[in-house]
Amino acid sequence: MSENREVDEGASFSEQIIESARRNNTELLLEIKSQLNNDSEKLSRLINNNRESITNNAPLHLACHKGNWEFIDIVLDIEGVEIDSRNREGSTPLHLAVKYSSEEPEHGYFVVDNLLDAGSDPRIRDNHKLRPVDYVKSDNFKLKELLEGAEYAISAEAENVLDEGDDDASDYSDEASASE
Repeated sequence: MSENREVDEGASFSEQIIESARRNNTELLLEIKSQLNNDSEKLSRLINNNRESITNNAPLHLACHKGNWEFIDIVLDIEGVEIDSRNREGSTPLHLAVKYSSEEPEHGYFVVDNLLDAGSDPRIRDNHKLRPVDYVKSDNFKLKELLEGAEYAISAEAENVLDEGDDDASDYSDEASASE
């Protein structure tokens, strides 16, 4: 109990959320959520705005860098959390999850897959002009295929939206010429 009290009394929410992400300490994360009355706006602000000073990593970056799935899973369910925020290197949490997959291919694939399902954009380039797929080890075909598939799906979706927009414009011009 004295250990928890020390954290509660001594560390700010900012320090606690960073520590929770680093150590995959979901108990601490859930305690913070409870103390903030499960307010999504306050929680997302806490997660989005707190950063490590040197790397500028947000809590989601830290968790993805270490593959801390339990923390990531809870955070992805909090409305308003920025899933594609960037650190000092311009990397998103997805970039760091892909780098983590070099150490732990199976678990890394699982984390990356879930980030993509949550809406992470695999097309974002970091300060080195590299996308997450560019960090995949050459022998990890499964992960490379997952990321390339996600990029293709987003591109195809964007093309469909543009095509639908063109249809709307031609419908409008047809109506306009008919009324003249």
